[in-house]
Amino acid sequence: MKTKVAVLFGGKSVEHEVSVISGIQAILSMDTDQYEVIPVYMTKENRMYVGDEIGKIESYKDIDALLAKSQRVIMINEDGKVSLVSYPLKKFGKNIQIDIDVAFPVVHGTNVEDGALQGYLKTIGIPFVGCDVTASALGMDKYATKMILKEAGVPVLDASIFALSDYAELETMMDSIEKRFGYPVIVKPVNLGSSVGISVAKDRVELASSVDDAFRYATRVMVEHAITNLREINCSVLGDENDAEASECEEPLHTKDILSYEDKYVSNAKSGGSKGMASVSRKIPADLSPQKREEVRKMAVTSFKALGCNGVSRIDFMIDEDTGKLYFNEINTIPGSLSFYLWEPVGVPYKVLLDRMIRLALKRERTEQNLTFTFETNILNSAGFGGTKGSKL
Repeated sequence: MKTKVAVLFGGKSVEHEVSVISGIQAILSMDTDQYEVIPVYMTKENRMYVGDEIGKIESYKDIDALLAKSQRVIMINEDGKVSLVSYPLKKFGKNIQIDIDVAFPVVHGTNVEDGALQGYLKTIGIPFVGCDVTASALGMDKYATKMILKEAGVPVLDASIFALSDYAELETMMDSIEKRFGYPVIVKPVNLGSSVGISVAKDRVELASSVDDAFRYATRVMVEHAITNLREINCSVLGDENDAEASECEEPLHTKDILSYEDKYVSNAKSGGSKGMASVSRKIPADLSPQKREEVRKMAVTSFKALGCNGVSRIDFMIDEDTGKLYFNEINTIPGSLSFYLWEPVGVPYKVLLDRMIRLALKRERTEQNLTFTFETNILNSAGFGGTKGSKL
C-alpha cells in the first residue's frame, strides 16, 4: 500500500509564489511507485484547496478560476487518522474525505515556515516532513539563530536588533548603528527569506531608506556590518539532529551587493517559466580549495545539528576575501526548490532526496511515540480554590 503524502504549498507569506513553484517541483519529482501524492494549495489566507488542477503550474496564472473549480478542505483527526475533508460540509451531494499519512510542507517565509504551520500539523497529529516547531521558529529568526550558533562556536557577525519603538526614534537608531558598525551595513527583516526587504547601506541616506524598507515587512529589523569583499557560499544539509550530511557547495552569482529576489526568481524566468532557485545563476561546485570546501560542509552540519533541524535545509555562508574568514549567514529550513540541485552533484537524485525526507519524518514520529506525554496524578481530585480566585494550586 502506498504512503499518502499531502504536499502543502503557498500560504500567507510574501514568498507565496515561490512556494507554489517549489511545491509543484516536488510533486512532479516524487516517487509515485511508493507514494500517493495529494497536492494541497494554501491561499494567501491559509485556506487549503485540493482538486485535479491544483498540481499544475499553468493553473496558477488565474488563481480565482483555479479555486472556482477546486474544493476547499480542512484537516481533521478522527480516532488517530488524519483526513482532508470538504469545508463546509455539503448537506446534499458528495463530500471529499482524503486520508493522509504524512504532510510535506514546501512553504517559505513567515506564517508557514516559521513554526506556525508546523505547530498546526503537530496539534492535528499528522507526521510532517522537515524541521519541528522549535527549529522552524529559530531558523526563521535570524537574530535568535545567531545567538544559538554563537554559543555552539559557529562564527557569526555581530548584529544589533531593533523594534518598532526604535524605529519611532529613527535618528537615534541610526546614530547607534553608525557608532557600532560604521558603513557599509546590511539591513534585514529579522524573519524573512528570499532576500525580501534586505539591502546594503553605504551612508546615512541609504541607511534611512534601508530601514524604512525592512520595517515594511517585519516588526523587528537586524543590522550588521556588511563585508566589502564578499563571497557567498551555500551548502545544503540532509538528516536530523543525530545524523546529517552535507551536499555540494555552490556560489550564487548576482547583480548587486547581495543576491536579490530578482536574481533568485525573476531574471531567469523571463524567457519562459521560472524554475525557482534551481534557475539561479551559480557555480556548482563552488571554486573552493578542498580545505575550504570541507570547512564549509563541516560548519553546515554543525549548524544544522545545533539548531535541531530535520529534513533538508540550506545554509548560507559568507567568506571575507580580505581575511579568508568564513561566517555563518543564515539558514533556510525549507529552501527554495528544496536545494535538489546541490544534491544531484553528490549522487542524490531529487526523487531519492524527497524519499529520504519523508523517511526522516516517519522516523521522528516513531521516536516521539516512545516518549511520555502524560503524567499520572490525582491533583484534580483534591484541587480547590479555597475561595480565592486566581490563586495557584
